[in-house]
Amino acid sequence: SYNPLFIYGSAGLGKTHLLHAIGHYVHSNYQHHVVRYVSTETFMNEYVDAIRSNSMAGLRRKYREIDVLLIDDVQFLEGKEGLQEEFFHTFNSLHGANKQIVISSDRMPDAIPTLEERLRGRFKWGLITDIQPPDLETRLAILRNKAERERVQVPNETLEFIASNISTNIRELEGALIRVTAYASLSGEAITTQLAQQQLADLLTNTEPKPRTDAELLDEIAAILGFEVEALKGKSRQRPLVTARQIAMYVFREFTDLSYPSIARLFGGRDHTTVIHAVEKIARQMGERKAIYEQVTDVLQKLKLS
Repeated sequence: SYNPLFIYGSAGLGKTHLLHAIGHYVHSNYQHHVVRYVSTETFMNEYVDAIRSNSMAGLRRKYREIDVLLIDDVQFLEGKEGLQEEFFHTFNSLHGANKQIVISSDRMPDAIPTLEERLRGRFKWGLITDIQPPDLETRLAILRNKAERERVQVPNETLEFIASNISTNIRELEGALIRVTAYASLSGEAITTQLAQQQLADLLTNTEPKPRTDAELLDEIAAILGFEVEALKGKSRQRPLVTARQIAMYVFREFTDLSYPSIARLFGGRDHTTVIHAVEKIARQMGERKAIYEQVTDVLQKLKLS
């Protein structure tokens, strides 16, 4: 009865995580069902490649001969007439066969500009639901869970301080905890509320960073790290450059709402799994290497205050 299920909410609230959870649930409970997760950006790239290689039939089989379609960040359909046309027919094919469609977006259908009315109407056929920023109790639970997974002891009052002051999204909330625990690990200092206040000062100023295009942000990050933009986008495997590239990817993930595929395209069209690896590696190394911690913190603070 909820087909499609349209989930919307601001970046960093867990929409992608929820789509993956739905996919895992279906795999676990309906093992013969074919589930396909795809970001709108990946769908667009595959669509363009299929046109160039005259292989549209294969693309249509991939996304129409399935039981569940999970499509992420559907707002990126806006302004792309050919892609909207293709997705319209994919939607009709699946819905007509009583196959489940789950859609995520950063806004509700009526707020997506230049979206064809026939597609907008179909998005309203099922259930539209939003994800709200977590309340204080939920933010505390998220931080406790994160601390347990990282096997680090954090005083409850420090968790409460972070949860009370970082309320925008889960990504920033967990990033704040990583910054505090990483500094404590490197410096040997005890984790206290005072330490959290010091290390999160730039996040507690409530000043909005100046608007930048993605290219402008990459220029600034490259300048702070001391490398040319083209070097960060390039293929060189020299260790200092590789580290700088991974830090830049981590900063983009922390500082912007961009998805992994979007960040990957900015860095020379890499695969999005490269960005995931970089983000996870830098998050881990922040608690192990003082130089990495200082570089990441320096970049984030300079971007926040500039």
